[in-house]
Amino acid sequence: MKLLKTIQLDPSDTFVFERAADPGEFAVTGTFMFGDVEPSVLQGKSRTAFRAGFLGLSSFGWSTLVQIVEADAQDRATALDQLARHLMEQFGAPDMDSARAAADEELTFAESLCNHEAGTLVALHRTVEAGDIREAFRTLKPRADRKAFRAFSFHDIEGEDEEPGERVDLMTLAQGERQ
Repeated sequence: MKLLKTIQLDPSDTFVFERAADPGEFAVTGTFMFGDVEPSVLQGKSRTAFRAGFLGLSSFGWSTLVQIVEADAQDRATALDQLARHLMEQFGAPDMDSARAAADEELTFAESLCNHEAGTLVALHRTVEAGDIREAFRTLKPRADRKAFRAFSFHDIEGEDEEPGERVDLMTLAQGERQ
């Protein structure tokens, strides 16, 4: 089986998100975090999390990228338990069985994104269309002659074309933090 884990190619997640996930956490898309929020009113770091964040299950922090990794049943059980605990503590799930059922749905969806080889990176772009949240995913694969990912070394990208006007300007976000 394969699951998603957070990865950081550079320190940008630490200044574009309110709370950045630690590298190596199991992850889900985390779209449920925006279920009771009107996305059009989100600003700053919350808007960035909405647009492009995967949710790390240990810290409940955000990551711009996740990596597909090989996993076993114990890894999945750990991820399920982490998410179920957060759903109980932070979202008021009525009981652990309900929390585990919801966590299982989230993990099952995350697993459905893992139909590429281990090591592939996945990026997410959320938008709102006709009142519904829409998710688009891209996969980033290293060139055949490279073994490890490094920032700005991607060449093969699979996924939907980005929509104009829906870009995150990391430099502007970073400058806003310094002011």
